[in-house]
Amino acid sequence: MSGQLILLRHSTSVWNRSGRFTGWSDLPLGERDLEQAFAMGDRLAHRHIAFDAVHHSRLQRTRQTAEVLLAGANHRPIPFHATWRLNERHYGQLQGMDKQEIFGKWGEEKYRRWWRGYFEPPPPLDWEDSRHPRFDPLYADLDPALLPASESLHDCQKRLLPYWSETIAPALTAGNSLLVVSHGNTLRGLIMLLDRLDPAAIEKVEVPSGVPLRYRFDAQLSVVGKEWLG
Repeated sequence: MSGQLILLRHSTSVWNRSGRFTGWSDLPLGERDLEQAFAMGDRLAHRHIAFDAVHHSRLQRTRQTAEVLLAGANHRPIPFHATWRLNERHYGQLQGMDKQEIFGKWGEEKYRRWWRGYFEPPPPLDWEDSRHPRFDPLYADLDPALLPASESLHDCQKRLLPYWSETIAPALTAGNSLLVVSHGNTLRGLIMLLDRLDPAAIEKVEVPSGVPLRYRFDAQLSVVGKEWLG
């Protein structure tokens, strides 16, 4: 048997609760959100689930979730690995907008295609737009050509896959237990890979905030077990 993988969408943020597209906007979690993560850590500890490392995005809401969850579990210190490849899908011009604002500007049909569809990205940010990630100090070490101005779910998944194949998969093969704290769409892309889903099927998959999903693998990294740890 190989190791186990626990996927966790970060705790619900203020923008999540108000229905705003957060994307790469780097917002911290509130007290209520941190309490959710602490309680989940306590529940995992009671199930004797422990980790060898954490992998998370560069957005602070994922690191906060992981840190507070491990504190709630009274977990031993373990390595943290941050990567932009685990960032949320970039929503382009939709970031910061809510559903009604998007309906008013582009219409409900386009909203639904951008929101749940696999192939079509929302309208991109202009290259000179101050909100473009190339202006964000978080990504100053990256080639600006790598940074998205908008992404479809397909784009987000392609961006994630090198990190899966080069970092996460080898660690699982070595028998490690990994916690991956990321975002709804990024985790949907990984679930699509692990569950071998097609684009039509992944449109129906929802990843709830703060509820861990555990995968177990055989020596060839084929899935042999999957369960929600709610």
